Amino acid sequence: METWSGQRAPLTGNEVRRLDAYWRAANYLTAGQIYLLDNPLLRRALVPSDIKPRLLGHWGTGPGLNLIYVHLNRAIVRRDLDMIFVTGPGHGGPAIVANTWLEGTYSECYPEVSRDGTGMARLFRQFSFPGGIPSHVAAEIPGSIHEGGELGYSLMHAYGAAFDNPDLVVACVIGDGEAETGPLAGSWLSNVFLNPVRDGAVLPILHLNGYKIANPTVLDRIPPEDLLAMLHGFGYQPYVVDGVDRDHPATGDDSFRVHQELAGVLDRALDDIAAAQRHARESGRADRPRWPMIVLRTPKGWTGPQQVSGQQVEGTFHAHQVPLAGVRGNPAHLAELERWLRGYRPEELFDADGSPVAELTALSPTGARRMSANPTTNGGLLLRDLALPDFREYAVPVPEPGATVVGATWTLGGWIRDVITANPDRFRLFAPDEVASNRLDAAFEVTDRAFVGALRPNDDHLSPTGRVMEVLSEHLCQGWLEGYLLTGRHGIFTSYEAFIHIVDSMFNQHAKWLKVSRQIPWRRPIASLNYLLSSHVWQQDHNGFSHQDPGFIDHVMNKKAEIVRVYLPPDANTLLVTMDHCLRSRHYVNVVVAGKHPSPCWLTMDEAVRHCRDGLGTWHWAGSPGPDEPDVVLACAGDVPTLETLAAADLLRRHLPTLRVRVVNVVDLTRLQPDTEHPHGLPDPDFDRVFTCDKPVIFAYHGYPWLIHRLTYRRSNHQNLHVRGYLEEGTTTTPFDMLMLNNLDRFHLVIDVIDRVPGLADHAGQELRQAMVDARRACREHTRRYGEDSPLVTEWRWLGTSPD
Repeated sequence: METWSGQRAPLTGNEVRRLDAYWRAANYLTAGQIYLLDNPLLRRALVPSDIKPRLLGHWGTGPGLNLIYVHLNRAIVRRDLDMIFVTGPGHGGPAIVANTWLEGTYSECYPEVSRDGTGMARLFRQFSFPGGIPSHVAAEIPGSIHEGGELGYSLMHAYGAAFDNPDLVVACVIGDGEAETGPLAGSWLSNVFLNPVRDGAVLPILHLNGYKIANPTVLDRIPPEDLLAMLHGFGYQPYVVDGVDRDHPATGDDSFRVHQELAGVLDRALDDIAAAQRHARESGRADRPRWPMIVLRTPKGWTGPQQVSGQQVEGTFHAHQVPLAGVRGNPAHLAELERWLRGYRPEELFDADGSPVAELTALSPTGARRMSANPTTNGGLLLRDLALPDFREYAVPVPEPGATVVGATWTLGGWIRDVITANPDRFRLFAPDEVASNRLDAAFEVTDRAFVGALRPNDDHLSPTGRVMEVLSEHLCQGWLEGYLLTGRHGIFTSYEAFIHIVDSMFNQHAKWLKVSRQIPWRRPIASLNYLLSSHVWQQDHNGFSHQDPGFIDHVMNKKAEIVRVYLPPDANTLLVTMDHCLRSRHYVNVVVAGKHPSPCWLTMDEAVRHCRDGLGTWHWAGSPGPDEPDVVLACAGDVPTLETLAAADLLRRHLPTLRVRVVNVVDLTRLQPDTEHPHGLPDPDFDRVFTCDKPVIFAYHGYPWLIHRLTYRRSNHQNLHVRGYLEEGTTTTPFDMLMLNNLDRFHLVIDVIDRVPGLADHAGQELRQAMVDARRACREHTRRYGEDSPLVTEWRWLGTSPD
């Protein structure tokens, strides 16, 4: 826990002057983006029409980000570092844009925003302006892998980028407001999973500027010794740079001292990283180092207006967003803005054409060493296809539908094991302590759980070299995987279905990133984010109501059709086909829901391939024979609903042999939408051929039933569609009792058919209906008496029964 002592100045006077000039230029460009619509170089006095009509953006964090950026550039040039920059205070967007423009990358990506006065005018105008760019760090900004619209995820993204990137240093700026979020608080311990032999390094930089939008930040107000003790306890060696002038705490205008201190501390931190990696790699020992980090304290809104209308601004929360508001209509504020901007002395920083002077451009790294041009931040440039084993070799033999009973995820686990073996540097499996629980533990035949903490004799498959990333935090799993994908690698995130909701907001941000980046020509597609959700709603007999929620699918289906895919494979073979497809796909979010408990396999591998290719289809072997139009369609999506649908079809064929039944299984949920709404959507004529135009459709669905209605409301036969699914009824009970609680059981499906098919109100139909009511009652009584499901259910097998 040290502060640079100043005994030996790391910078010459000329170096300080040049770094400070670069910092002034970045600050000028940051403020200019927030305020100026015209007159970018102040070649004349400002007039109201030079000011944007709506002043949007966040000034307060910008100067600190600019200070860090220029000093990192110095380090990159001096050490030839492979470094990227992750911006936790994502609302500091104008600062990052300013630096990418200064080092030339922005103009390379957007030639119309040239690195001269004309380009500067466009740079200023576009910021937070209709038809322009967002106010936060986003996909549009070169060098960014981090969507800055929501706080809390920067450090986990940084670690995800560092995994399997041994030469990379990820500089991650953490805002002190962001540090109050739960996800960021959990991220500090990511260093327990970072292997210094094979992984890169993360340099956290905690930026304490004291305030959020309207309140002080917690970490700025606790005693400094408590803060340092906390960081030390997380395994870091914190080095402090205090940019606040204690004699003038509101202004903190001691920038030359801060340049020296920050340069010295940064050198020390990078030396520590190099030493830790050198020791680990030479010795082959992946012991957990005490990684360095930096605590940088600067005034909020440093170098901006100190006071506005008699109110202190710099060093207070008033500097967070726009310190001078109403500039167009307030001559005093307009004059203050001009004094502020001219205080950076732009005439020294930009030449007659408005280009940065050579003294500034010479400070930046060149080519791919620029943080804004590092190919790691455009992961599709580095992406290599996975070497995938042939999923057909893992096929479950299916001599007859339902004859083989096996756990779908258990079968998949063998394939994932071999994916890990074949891709030792670009694939990882992420889970919140649930790999074995979700029956994917075959992975541990070839690898361990990554862990660089203390190991004990009874630990199970823990080692620094493990490729399974398990931590009891869905946030960390998601964030690590996002950072891993965005920098050109592949992975799967497996989780309990109910608790994947913990990352709802993170999924939102990533989906938006994918949507925007698809429209950016210089961004290259990355590997898809693959969710494998098991331990699902229908398999929670020992957990209960808290573990029963299939609604993540609904959340996902709200996103743009070109980004999301949802798959509900009905058995082990279709799951293998589906996951192979997902790992080969690019730039999607794939959600796959599959059970882990033993269940029947319905399709051979060849049939599974065709079925998954089509996305949905009629299972002719399960319905009434012959090509005639059905009287009723039994549709299903999901492994348990499929089982119940087939059991219902069996009952109908046995007891109502003249009823013509068609069984349709849906594996790709998006096929239910019209082709005008989703690229996987089924054209209306094809949909009508499968589901008919006028016959009752009883749809047994894995999740909340209203989603199926939302996806099909434009179809011609929607008025005859009746969906059974999860109704928020649940408890700790048997699997079949759960189905009965939600009216998704086979007996209720038969009742639905009798109630909705014209002509079944006769004696035979009513007899069968009463038999189904009695069967439900008997099964309920059996569970209450014996604590397990009735053999009537558990011993049922599909026998391919033909009508008598």
